[in-house]
Amino acid sequence: MPSCTSSAASSAKFFSLPSPSRLGLTEGAEVKGLSSSREIADDIAILTKFKPSHSEGEECNGPETISTAGSEIPSSSEIDKRHQSKDSIFFRDGVRRIDFVLSYVDDLNKEWEKKLERRKEFESNLQKAGLELETEDKKESEDGKIFFVKIHAPWEVLITYAEVLNIKVPIRENDIPPMVENPLDCVLFPLRLPEKVMHPEPDYFTAPFSKDKQELYLINDESTFFSPSMRNRIVNYILTRCPYGTEEGKKKFGIKRLLNNGTYTAAYPLHDCQYWKKASDPNCDSERYTLYMEWARFLRFYKEQPLVLIRKYYGEKIGIYFAWLGFYTEMLFLAAVVGLICFLYGLFTMDENMSSKEICDPAIGGEIIMCPLCDRDCEYWRLNTTCEASQYSHLFDNVATLFFAIFMGIWVTLFLEFWKRRQARLKYEWDLVDFEEEQQQLQLRPEYEAKCTQKKKNPVTQEMEPYLPLTSQAVRFCISGATVLFWVSLIIASMIAVIVYRLAVYAAFASLMENTQTLQPISGLLTPQLATSVTASCLNFVIIMILNFFYERIAIWITDMEIPRTHMEYENRLTMKMFLFQFVNYYSSCFYVAFFKGKFVGYPGAYTYMFNRWRNEECDPAGCLIELTTQLTIVMAGKQIWGNIQEAIVPWICNWWGRRKARNNPENLYSRWEQDHDLQTFGALGLFYEYLEMVIQFGFITLFVASFPLAPLLALMNNILEIRVDSWKLTTQYRRPVAAKAHSIGVWQEILNGMAILSVVTNAFIVAFTSDMIPRLVYYYAYSENEDSPMSGYINNSLSVFQISDFPERNEPKENPENFVICRYRDYRYPPDHERKYLHTMQFWHILAAKLAFIIIMEHVVFIVKFFVAWMIPDVPADVKAKIKREKYLTQKILHEYELEKLKERLCQGDKRATEKEFIATEGRMELSRAM
Repeated sequence: MPSCTSSAASSAKFFSLPSPSRLGLTEGAEVKGLSSSREIADDIAILTKFKPSHSEGEECNGPETISTAGSEIPSSSEIDKRHQSKDSIFFRDGVRRIDFVLSYVDDLNKEWEKKLERRKEFESNLQKAGLELETEDKKESEDGKIFFVKIHAPWEVLITYAEVLNIKVPIRENDIPPMVENPLDCVLFPLRLPEKVMHPEPDYFTAPFSKDKQELYLINDESTFFSPSMRNRIVNYILTRCPYGTEEGKKKFGIKRLLNNGTYTAAYPLHDCQYWKKASDPNCDSERYTLYMEWARFLRFYKEQPLVLIRKYYGEKIGIYFAWLGFYTEMLFLAAVVGLICFLYGLFTMDENMSSKEICDPAIGGEIIMCPLCDRDCEYWRLNTTCEASQYSHLFDNVATLFFAIFMGIWVTLFLEFWKRRQARLKYEWDLVDFEEEQQQLQLRPEYEAKCTQKKKNPVTQEMEPYLPLTSQAVRFCISGATVLFWVSLIIASMIAVIVYRLAVYAAFASLMENTQTLQPISGLLTPQLATSVTASCLNFVIIMILNFFYERIAIWITDMEIPRTHMEYENRLTMKMFLFQFVNYYSSCFYVAFFKGKFVGYPGAYTYMFNRWRNEECDPAGCLIELTTQLTIVMAGKQIWGNIQEAIVPWICNWWGRRKARNNPENLYSRWEQDHDLQTFGALGLFYEYLEMVIQFGFITLFVASFPLAPLLALMNNILEIRVDSWKLTTQYRRPVAAKAHSIGVWQEILNGMAILSVVTNAFIVAFTSDMIPRLVYYYAYSENEDSPMSGYINNSLSVFQISDFPERNEPKENPENFVICRYRDYRYPPDHERKYLHTMQFWHILAAKLAFIIIMEHVVFIVKFFVAWMIPDVPADVKAKIKREKYLTQKILHEYELEKLKERLCQGDKRATEKEFIATEGRMELSRAM
């Protein structure tokens, strides 16, 4: 039998914690813990098991209720409110922290009584759940209209729901040695932030919280043991599940419904201080101020991000977004440097390009008469009029294009694989290793609970739960699918409209530029093709923005109509709908220019027409790649500029207008909850739009990067600004979001993987069919007749001959003042005097075969390299694997030793249920754990 004295002494020495007597719970706060799989009905049951916090006989009678029972605090009458700072984040007693704020306007309309009844019931149930409320009368608010209900979660509530939410808390300081210092740290020192900003707290081993084992945890101060983000997460969990009555025979619950029906106007946790100065209260950490000074200011753009502090203040979900965005930006630096080198190669070799030389040569390009680019109104033109355009085309259409396309295929793989490793390290550092998904994400949505009236038994839990019948699901999915299909069809129709615009105005531009003397100085640079492409791209961008505006609302509506079961299901369905739409909306015009324009033109005398009316567009003699570059630049740059305006300027204007009253009031009259109330709401889908914006950008720099090597550089500059804009608006312009957990970027990872694979295919096709590289290589190796200058004669070889007398009346120009007999056009066809007149030559088939062979070879080479690189790079770093195993071992050891010490105490106290066999079994389990 073990010694009782030595047992107790060793236990105290091991844990070094305060005695458990001060951690005891009140009888009214005794709540049974929930497993992570419990449904909303159980959560509501837990809410009503707390006793009301007001004293016996006291009524909860509306907005003037201030709950103070159970706390050793002075009454409100004893507090001189004139000496209370209204910028405080505490109740009037200066002790209890404000974890959440509800606001409402007491408007006397026909719904007034119903809203009042809902509020009374809701706030009464919140108090029954153990929360403490304090209401600020509308007379105390600046505008004299808004009531504010401040909510505080006492210790008993926090420990109960910490167990429900499986929150991990510290049990021992981490004793694993830090990583070996990077030899480049001295070089990277200017990019580093101070250590107290990067790591504001020590690193701990953690374990899920349990009320029965409070002595196990490092509880030094109950008021600060749970961070503010944990506290607001717990309160939000209660708010979303608290009932407020029965209407139309259905039980109603959740703050979201009360916000939707206007019972409350806002619900939000508070920022801890003003962003431009520290809080005057020494108990406040002023983390918002630190984030603003070290992270949110643009002048800190070159500094690393304080991810630990971001995670502590905003929660893991927002932290993982900024970690991903920062890592993506770092990886873009390499792609931007390589892309810039490829661009400079094209710039420095521009004068050596034989194709441009021949086009610009008056003796070659000046003597080649090209066929009219439109019917009747367009005239014959000389090839050298496109001299400048062909020179600029060489910037992007050169041998470096092929290298860069292959490089980006490998870069994408490196980015995704290294992100997996970075993500694995964050999962360990942020205690997310055993985290499957947020319980709030996996539990039933309140909307699902409310709308699904039928119930069935869950085969796992054997409990009755609501469900949506299969027939209802099928009908809703059909309506949803038809709606998405309709909007995708609308995008395609709008793209066709833009194509018709291209075809319709091309003739007007051609005629205008030929007959207007004022345009002569720039006629060489601004060709009819380029003018049409630029204006069509701008028009297409405007249509994209308009369709986006409407579809965002339609996508949310049809996702709500489907009634997804869980929050994760809801986000995934909305993500797929929005991404499908955005993919078609943003990329359809680029796909048209890259793969369709100039490919189905026909030839003079037998042109192909859209709707039998508009003649299909032709590419410039130098190729279509420069037009794809123009399209990509306008859409990509326009989206980024418009996005930053929406994200930064619009919220700032709204807040400036909403807070103009504060400029005329001293700080002591403009309270912390009013200041935050006047800020913008980040919303549940705030991060969704941030991810969507970056993923669309990722598509631009991967799917079409062969046409524009500078795309990664533009994306890099945008992302440097994006990080600071997002951090600035989150810190200064938005209410503090409710903290939420996330162990990854979710479904976006799969979308990025899909785009990475698709990018290899699209870039192979761009190099093969959009650029002029393959035709030039075929000519170089098979058809060149000049050994000293193999590319001489390429332009003449790539243009076929047409006899003007063969023009049908529909195509023949109205005028031919110089009596030209023949004209040239871009194709590989036999001349008019050949027996196979105007049919494709053998060179055309050789080039087509070479293009197809190139696509197959490039795809296979890049895919083999991609998969080899992915196989070579493990998803989890070796040191992280070792740390995870070490932490699990130590955590199990601590828990087992704790249980053993408890068992010894029971044996010493003569507990008959604690037998020596149980003691031996527990020791045996510890030995087995060590062996494992």
